Amino acid sequence: MQNKIKILYITFFFIFLSCVVSANDQFSFNVTEIEILENGNKIVASKRGLITSDNGITINADNFEYNRTSNILNASGNVVVEHSAKNYLIYTDEITFFKNDNIITSQNNTKIIDNEERIINSRNFLYNVNDNIFKASKNVKVIDVLNNYVIISDDITYFKNDENIISNGKTNSSINSRYELQSEDISYSFKTKIVSSKNKTSLKDKQTKTAYEITNFSLSLTEEILKGENITINTNYNLPYNDRYFIKSGIFDLKNQTFFTQNIDINLKKNIFNNEENDPRIKGISSSSQNGITTINKGIFTSCKKNENCTPWTIQADKIEYDKNKKIIKYDHALLKVYNTPIFYFPKFFHPGPTIKRQSGFLAPGLSNSNTLGSSLKIPYFWAPSKNKDFTFTPSIYSKNIYRFQNEYRQKNKDSSFIADLGFVDGYKSKNSKEKNSISHFFSKYNSNLKFENFKDSTLDISIEKVNNDTYLKIFDQSNLDKKLKPQNNDVLKSEIKFNLINEEYELQTGLISYENLQKNKADRYEFILPYYNFSTELNKNGKIGNLNFISIGDNILKDTNNLRSRIINNFDFKGFDIISNGGFQNNFNFYIRNLTASRKNDPEYKSNVNNDLMGIFEFQSSLPMAKVKESFVSFLKPKISLRTNPSSMKNNYLENRTINYNNIFDINRLGLDDTLESGSSLTMGIDFKKESLQDINKYFEFKLGTIIRDKNNNNIPLASGITKKRSNYFGNINNNFNENIDINYDFSINSDLDKLEYNSLGLGYKNDTFRTRFNFIEESGVIGSSNILENKTSLILNENNNLLFETRQNRKINLTEYYNLIYEYKNDCLVAGITYNKTYYEDRDLQPSENLMFKLTLIPITSIGQSIKN
Repeated sequence: MQNKIKILYITFFFIFLSCVVSANDQFSFNVTEIEILENGNKIVASKRGLITSDNGITINADNFEYNRTSNILNASGNVVVEHSAKNYLIYTDEITFFKNDNIITSQNNTKIIDNEERIINSRNFLYNVNDNIFKASKNVKVIDVLNNYVIISDDITYFKNDENIISNGKTNSSINSRYELQSEDISYSFKTKIVSSKNKTSLKDKQTKTAYEITNFSLSLTEEILKGENITINTNYNLPYNDRYFIKSGIFDLKNQTFFTQNIDINLKKNIFNNEENDPRIKGISSSSQNGITTINKGIFTSCKKNENCTPWTIQADKIEYDKNKKIIKYDHALLKVYNTPIFYFPKFFHPGPTIKRQSGFLAPGLSNSNTLGSSLKIPYFWAPSKNKDFTFTPSIYSKNIYRFQNEYRQKNKDSSFIADLGFVDGYKSKNSKEKNSISHFFSKYNSNLKFENFKDSTLDISIEKVNNDTYLKIFDQSNLDKKLKPQNNDVLKSEIKFNLINEEYELQTGLISYENLQKNKADRYEFILPYYNFSTELNKNGKIGNLNFISIGDNILKDTNNLRSRIINNFDFKGFDIISNGGFQNNFNFYIRNLTASRKNDPEYKSNVNNDLMGIFEFQSSLPMAKVKESFVSFLKPKISLRTNPSSMKNNYLENRTINYNNIFDINRLGLDDTLESGSSLTMGIDFKKESLQDINKYFEFKLGTIIRDKNNNNIPLASGITKKRSNYFGNINNNFNENIDINYDFSINSDLDKLEYNSLGLGYKNDTFRTRFNFIEESGVIGSSNILENKTSLILNENNNLLFETRQNRKINLTEYYNLIYEYKNDCLVAGITYNKTYYEDRDLQPSENLMFKLTLIPITSIGQSIKN
């Protein structure tokens, strides 16, 4: 009997251990060990097993506990829940299955994977089996592997049947590794691939570096279409300055970069025009963009800084079109307003866009008034057909029926550059002509780097200056000629071909020059140098006692119709190194030898057809530099002498205009004559004194004085130099720069008897933060000349926007004010307006004493975008 009971017990044990256990037919247990407690109302299983629910859910876990009374199943330890009919897997540490409600919950780390490889990671979750809805909370992360989509939130609901996810609260997501989204309460449909939210949302497009702040938005990931309201767009969000768009509502095609919007307000990046004070912006009632062309309807554009007062300037247009491809902004029916006052109306108007530094467009217009020409208006247009070429066309219309057309062309190549200016004036009437005629000018410069081997520098320069009216440059002196092209002298034109070669051994310059003196008659106004050369080399490199240089110049000059002169001048220039004696004297020996070979025809400077002269100057220099240092300054004193002699004769240059001052009195060729040398013996003496601040070397007082003693008078030396007599004039210079507001510069020349100032040049300047003025006084008398000139230049900064400039020059010898210039300029971050009043008293053929009034208006950046090609 006991054996039968034992056999029966073993049989039941193995049934519980290895067979399927049924619990009211709702769960089937396939477990390793099972224990039935509380009269069968509680089932506990362990050591891993599988439970299958009657609705097809299977649960793998290490441990189970099932309460038959409440119909609640708990599973723990490596739990895997699978529902093959609904295609999902749940991995977690612990679940509770409320079988009556068909709800599964978890309190620990959970991962849910569906058949579309969507993964939901969370700390807690609730699964409604009947509705097939997942609710996840705390550290929720949804990963759509196939569509490369990630959602991060603290609370989401996944409606599996509808393939839709809704978040509750703050939500971050990453889409296609391109978009980053921050929002609240978003909805994402796996079917339509549309993400949306009614709340304020931040969307970053990492590919285009564009950030969107948007409400009530939807984003189609398939079509990449973004819709929304109250939109702020921040372009290039990774940079300190960028464009910002404010839009009431809009539709954006992110794939094709097109959009349609209402009520657009664009704040362009502050430094887009290289001025951080600007607030460039465009407003419009609607806009669209397609194929790189953005159109704004009923738009207003300005670059001015935002302020509570009236905007300095605006352009209002029925339509503003920005062509990103051509980088041009176009306007239809544009009205320019300056301080809300209409100035210009343009049916069609365009200018370069803000993203470029050099592009075609209109430049600053100008208004002027002249007694000679009348009132005028000019509107320059800049055209850049390629990267290395540009062209400026400047038409000017004058009230006296005069039309001027100026054309400036520039080209910059890799090894060369070319610039030309051609001007044509129609309707001008000269005083010497009863009828109106046409006058013109042509200026050009060409520079080329020849890049010859074994040469550090090898260049070719060609320049041309030509006008067909003698007073052209004076009449149109206020024109916008390029400073590099405009002749330096309004009375002399120079055209030249110049060739330069420089290497380690020598330097060579050669070429042809043509001069035209517009003051002379037609027959004698030309001078030709055909050709010329300058050659120089160092003969004793690394010399032990000094440097010996060889300089050779030559030219062939034709002037005054039939005056022909040919010259070759060879110079040997030796500059000895300083020899310091025990007593501190600084000594050196120098010599300058010149050989002149010249031929002439109808030239009064040379007595015979061929001249061959040899001459030389030998010089001994000595000085004694001394210094004295005190607490706040140091004083320098340097007496010096130059003893020189030239035993050869000298060509007569008595009437030449040569100036001697303290700056050149110790030069060995102080007269600057190229075909002769100062003859005779002389002793030049001078003294330099300087007191300098130890704290600031720019603060100093300086005094220099020098004179020349020679063995006899020399009347071949230019009289105007003041050094023809045995005792020359005294030449001095004073500079005082000890006050940061005041500086004084004074040059003077006193005759040998010390009773007459023959030259005075006084420069007196005062400056502070708002006011600057400088007076220059020049007076010549005695042998040096006869002039008395006073000029002043004063500028006043009224405030940060307004300043004045005044210039005048008075010839006190004939009691004539030569000119007045008064310039007023108003300038802010986006507008420059200037008025220039000019009054001249010159009279020269067609040029009469006149009053000119000019007005110039520059709108930044509208009239300042075109950039010329400069070397």
